[in-house]
Order: sequence, then structure tokens, then C-alpha cells
Amino acid sequence: MVSITALWLCSVSLVSAKPSLKVLAWPGYADPEIVAEFAKRYDADVEVTYVESDDDLWYKLNHEHHDVFAANTAELQRYIAAGISVPLDAAKIANRSRQLLRFRDLATFGLIHAGRAYAIPYTYAEMGLIYDRRKVTSAPRSMSVLWDPAYRHRVLAFNTSNHNFTLVGLLSGAADPFNLGDAELNAAARRLAELRRNVLTFYTSVEEAGELYAKHDIALIFGNYGNQQIQELRRRGADIGYVIPDEGALAWLDCWALTRNAGNTGLAERWIDFMLEPQVGAHLTERHGLANTTSQPADLAPDAKLIWLEPIGNPERQKTLWDRIISGDAPEAF
Repeated sequence: MVSITALWLCSVSLVSAKPSLKVLAWPGYADPEIVAEFAKRYDADVEVTYVESDDDLWYKLNHEHHDVFAANTAELQRYIAAGISVPLDAAKIANRSRQLLRFRDLATFGLIHAGRAYAIPYTYAEMGLIYDRRKVTSAPRSMSVLWDPAYRHRVLAFNTSNHNFTLVGLLSGAADPFNLGDAELNAAARRLAELRRNVLTFYTSVEEAGELYAKHDIALIFGNYGNQQIQELRRRGADIGYVIPDEGALAWLDCWALTRNAGNTGLAERWIDFMLEPQVGAHLTERHGLANTTSQPADLAPDAKLIWLEPIGNPERQKTLWDRIISGDAPEAF
């Protein structure tokens, strides 16, 4: 009798257990109210873990159990190569039909391998050029304006090695700005050391750039955070313009992908589909200033030339050079 009762209780437990989903995401990508809406609709338990950096993401996916995660297209390649990211059924993501045309061809972003889809675009930011309309009389056409002596100590640039070397590679006409050779890296280092003479400082966050703009005579900003940064500056009352340079703007694209540990791929794919619903995209943009892939940002033309980030060929070498640049090495040292 005891064994029958135990068996019955076990059966009830199995029948009544909710499906569960473990999500690994960046702050703002899966806010509590969005998670609650999804959990209610699909009667599921959802657990969200947040990451703070690409290194943190790599560690968590290698040491913890998660079903679905968000990563940029450049980083995603290492997860595919390592077998951590597995194919999904793009046909089940019905809301892809809501996405802007530029995001529907997954192969463009390296999301198709051996004929199978590995991820779906979710949010992005282009790194355009922000300028103060009161101090820059006409809209700049190229990022090369950052080196103009007329703006000495009136430029804010971003503190990073990869984007800055890629930017110089792009401006110099390198065949592959993401994979610079030794001579190209040294030439780029010289140019970046020259840029340091024009820069007031190198910022690291949206908030820091906003505070620096408010306190100093700033004319030009390399907009690493795109629309999010524009919103922050305008919130502070800044009279700014924003342009995508003629050479194009570097841009990152974060996508949702499945992990090899996904226990319920159907629920994970429903999560990805849900993330493309209008109210979710609106929340992402209005609450966090992040562009979504289903509506066109007001400050970005539909045909704007965006250059999506790719894996860097020699990140260690670039980081070493960058540390020398920001520590004060002169252009002649390279």
C-alpha cells in the first residue's frame, strides 16, 4: 500500500511539475516584468542569471547549466566552435517576420553553419559619431574628424583596444580591419597615439561620457553605445547631432542562442520568439535605450552602412599596444 501511494504521489508530482527555463542574459535583456509575462503565458518557471562581461559569459556557459543565452555575433563564433551553442529551428521563431529586413538574413551575421541556424538577432548598437551642434557647424562626414587639431582636448573616445584598432584599420583602407598584420598594427598604434593628443579622456560607460560632456567643452564623441548614448545625452539637455560616417560605423549585434544543455528546446525557442514581440522590443528601447530588431530607430537611416563586428585576429597584441598608448607612449615609439 505504501509503495502504491508513493508511486501515485510521484506520478502527481511529475504531471504537475512546471517546465523550467534557465536564461543567461545581459542586464536589461530580461527584466522581471518581461520574465513574468512569459512565465505566465507558458506556465513555466524561469530563472535568469545576469553576466557582466564577455569573460563572465564564457565562464558561466562552461561551468553552469543554462538553456538559452545572449551573445554578440563575434563572440558567438567561439561558442559554436566549442560546441556550447547548438542549432535551433528558425522556422519555429514566427516573430522573425516582424524583424527589420536587415536582420532576416542570418548568414550575413555568421549565424548559419553547415546549413543550420544557431541564433536569432535581438538587439544592437552602432558606433556612430556624436557632435555638438553649437560647436561643430556642419555634420561631419568621417570619423577622421576626431583627429582634427581644431578639436584638441574637445574629443571623447572610448577606452578599448579592439574597436579603436578596427576603426583605424577601416579609415586606412585595410583589406580586413578586424585582422591587421604587424605593420598595420604598428601604423594603427601611431595613429591612436596621435588621437590621444586630441582626446580629453577615454570613457568607459554611457553615464561617464554624459558626465564628462556636461562638465567640459566637448565637441565630438565616438558613440560606442549608439542610441543608448544619444538618449542619455539628450536627457541631460545636450544639443547634439548624430551621424553614420561615409566609411560606415562599427556595430555589435546580440543574439539569442540555445546551449547544448537545453533540456526543453521547445520552451527555449518560445522564449526567443517571445523576445521579438512588440511590447518586449518597446520595453528594451524605452527603458534601456537599446535598439531592437523589429522597429527602426529614429536616429538611424534604414540604409545606414553598418559594419558588424567580427572576431579580432590578434587581440592580445592589440591590448598590449593599447596599454602603451593610454599610458603615454608617443607616436614615434611605434
